[in-house]
Amino acid sequence: MTLGRKLGAGAVVLALGGFVAFAATFTPVNERRTGTAEGPQLTGSLVGAGSSAQQAAMQGWTAGFSALQPGVSVDYDPVGSGGGREQFLAGGIVFAGSDAALDDAELAEATERCGPAGVFELPDYIAPIAVVHSLDVPDLQLAPATLAGLFSGAITRWDDPAVAADNPGVALPDLAVAPVHRSDDSGTTENFTDYLVAAAGDAWPAEASGEWPLSGGEAAQGNSGVVAAVRGGSGTVGYADLSQVGELGVASIGVGETFVAPSAETAAAVVEESELLPGRGEHDRAIELARETTTGDQYPIVLVSYHVGCLAYDDAETVELLQAFLSHVVSEEGQDAAAEVAGSAPISDALREEALAAIEAIHATS
Repeated sequence: MTLGRKLGAGAVVLALGGFVAFAATFTPVNERRTGTAEGPQLTGSLVGAGSSAQQAAMQGWTAGFSALQPGVSVDYDPVGSGGGREQFLAGGIVFAGSDAALDDAELAEATERCGPAGVFELPDYIAPIAVVHSLDVPDLQLAPATLAGLFSGAITRWDDPAVAADNPGVALPDLAVAPVHRSDDSGTTENFTDYLVAAAGDAWPAEASGEWPLSGGEAAQGNSGVVAAVRGGSGTVGYADLSQVGELGVASIGVGETFVAPSAETAAAVVEESELLPGRGEHDRAIELARETTTGDQYPIVLVSYHVGCLAYDDAETVELLQAFLSHVVSEEGQDAAAEVAGSAPISDALREEALAAIEAIHATS
């Protein structure tokens, strides 16, 4: 069963079932807490860190939230997904932004950090990872195995027969391939290598990892660092969140019998056909993406970025501030703001209902 069907009517029942008896007087959490109705004006600060892919969207979210709650500051450090998860698990920040779900070891650590209530992982940001390049080739096409060869070192020239076969009739430059990867522990890298493992077969010689798994190539910090390195080089190719690629060339990727360009719509289509990871808590909405799709309207190098936090915190003020901010993030207004500044795909109504149920479940232990 796909995620889209799993999160249909059943999700609405789950999110609203406890409120049916009070429907006439109850103000929805996203309105009551963010100040869009007659909710309270809050004061305080929230500190988060993590995904650099979320950076542009976070700017849109915090700007909109500040207009609703001018007394609240949200500080977010785009140190990378791995750094954000590490800081969150160590108790240094209230929430993390992560382009990858917590693994089993991190889930165990999260239980120690958060207590028996556990964690939430909310897929609040959906975006394609673009394969960017500095070539003067407007419509570059790359099959999965070709893409793997460019980053593994198996393909060293842009006029290699494998690249030419993907681009019939195109004049490819006689240039050395100069791959650029992330230097930090990165959810973007984990999603990119996870795609190569799933789609490229034997052409990709490594496991999926948040840390670049091969030697060679140029390393750069964050999405912005990769984009800058690709822009400043010759024959360069890299991977970055689509929102940050600027004027760089962007390749279309082989899917089935066609080549698909990255877009919010083609990324969202993959998510809707994906499944939830099994064995997780009620409010843990981690997704196992359908990387091996052969459907021509789906772009499989997609990043689902999560907000990760505890379902229980020590004080009520933290709970109220976090609920207010996350309610704005998942609201239609918040998702539209992210789409405008970052080119992301707004989450579905079903995902929104699931997120609001999780946000309402956050509580204080004292």
